[in-house]
Amino acid sequence: MSCQGGLDRQVSDLVCGILGLLLHDASVDAAPEISEGLSLLQHRGQDACGIVTCGPKGRFFQCKANGMVRDVLDEKAVAKLIGGMGVGHVRYPTAGSLDHAEAQPFYVNSPYGIVFAHNGNLIDSPSLLQYMDATAHRHINTSSDSELLLNLFANNLQKTGKFRINEDDIFTAVGGLMRQCTGAYACVAMLAGFGIIAFRDPNGIRPVGMASRRTNTGRDYLFASESIVADALGFSEWEDVKPGEAVIITRSGVSRKRVAAHATFAPDIFEFVYFARPDSVLDGISVYRSRMAMGDALAVEVDKVLKERGIIVDVVIPVPDTSRVAALNLAQKLNLPYREGFIKNRYVGRTFIMPGQQMRRKNVRRKLNAMALEFSGKNVLLVDDSIVRGTTSEEIIQMAKDVGAKKVIVASCAPPIRHSNVYGIDMPSRTELVAYGRNTEGIAEAIGADLVVFQTLPDLIASVRQFNPSISTFDCSVFTGEYVTGGVSEEYLHHLESLRADNVKNKVAMNPREGQSAGRVNGFHTQVNMVASGNGADDTVGLHNTWNIS
Repeated sequence: MSCQGGLDRQVSDLVCGILGLLLHDASVDAAPEISEGLSLLQHRGQDACGIVTCGPKGRFFQCKANGMVRDVLDEKAVAKLIGGMGVGHVRYPTAGSLDHAEAQPFYVNSPYGIVFAHNGNLIDSPSLLQYMDATAHRHINTSSDSELLLNLFANNLQKTGKFRINEDDIFTAVGGLMRQCTGAYACVAMLAGFGIIAFRDPNGIRPVGMASRRTNTGRDYLFASESIVADALGFSEWEDVKPGEAVIITRSGVSRKRVAAHATFAPDIFEFVYFARPDSVLDGISVYRSRMAMGDALAVEVDKVLKERGIIVDVVIPVPDTSRVAALNLAQKLNLPYREGFIKNRYVGRTFIMPGQQMRRKNVRRKLNAMALEFSGKNVLLVDDSIVRGTTSEEIIQMAKDVGAKKVIVASCAPPIRHSNVYGIDMPSRTELVAYGRNTEGIAEAIGADLVVFQTLPDLIASVRQFNPSISTFDCSVFTGEYVTGGVSEEYLHHLESLRADNVKNKVAMNPREGQSAGRVNGFHTQVNMVASGNGADDTVGLHNTWNIS
């Protein structure tokens, strides 16, 4: 990690999953359900996970580490997390973020004891870090925007000077935070002995919603990144937290208030293209239905291009898993056979965020196996959700040709991605994007396809918006380079790209034997010269960590 200040030390907390749970019966532990909920959000983050609960007398209990939910939050670890409310987090793999100190949730003891989990990215971190240092006199110990947001929130609460705060004080603190920050953020916080809080940036770029469940003693409440968590845990009345809104839940009830000035509501369209589970509903839009509509619209574009080129396709094959829904609808609309030509190894992570091209190439082959009987001697139409770096597409196309495909045509449910995402998706450098500086023919040549067909941006927007016409705008910055929050300069993009490229190099250097684990101390990846403390504590700041403690 860099020891420099400002942007040099900030790495975003990219597309993560957040969860908060408050049980009306404080004698029942919330951790088992939080762990189950995080497993349902595992697709949003496979790098690290954690839970902090609040037990009797406001005491916090913590377990967090690098790793998957099933490995970190096992039965023994969850049993040590006492208390009827808690916050959980899963983190997406990020360039240069092997440090387990950046696993969330984060904690500060003053004022009042606060736990915090965040999904998104701030674009004004340098000025905020300067404010934290020079004015608030608060130390930021990691390179995470989440810790920065937590300390901004804590500092605003500190300004009340009160022995005990109320809901109005919290709304004021969150409103102040929203005036101070620029970027995308969906956050869940917990105040010791008080309750849980959720809020969403004024543009609503990253998702978070809430639901409730009636019990014999009262109502339980849930916050989560996606509605699937509420469905699986038996909660109902799912409702999205509105842009610029803060919601406070205690065992006495629910308070909610818009605390930011009106801004353009622009949820990230890439949630619907790729990240969210198909069985989730975000901002009133079924992810599944939107992907069906993407397939229908893409079919029209594919049909037009194929006729222009005089190409006849024999079979439609999806690239697992996200594109299956769209591929099936496309095949039906074009009256073409739909086949599963790739078998997926489900125990290999997503590839476009993996550090280093060589690791990504290796993992594509580990991740998928092509069945020759579906490819041999055929003109194949591969349907994918998007084409990012092109590494995965190139390997998949070659795999198809290796088993006998005559022609490989690729259809993408998303338009060409030519711009950086600064709101919480790790698409680091524009020059690494295969569509950057290339037209469609150039992209096809770069990935080895005979032809590439892209969804048009108006068709993509219409595919999603038709299910909630009240949303007039989506964040499409990766396609257009237009950033809804403003404040994204060319200088900022160049600096961010340089930082992330350096972090990729650092991450690969830290673990040069790709695909193998480094040494582990107390369950965390470590360098060889690190020594375990022997007392069960880890080197994060604040709470005792129960991970891997017998």
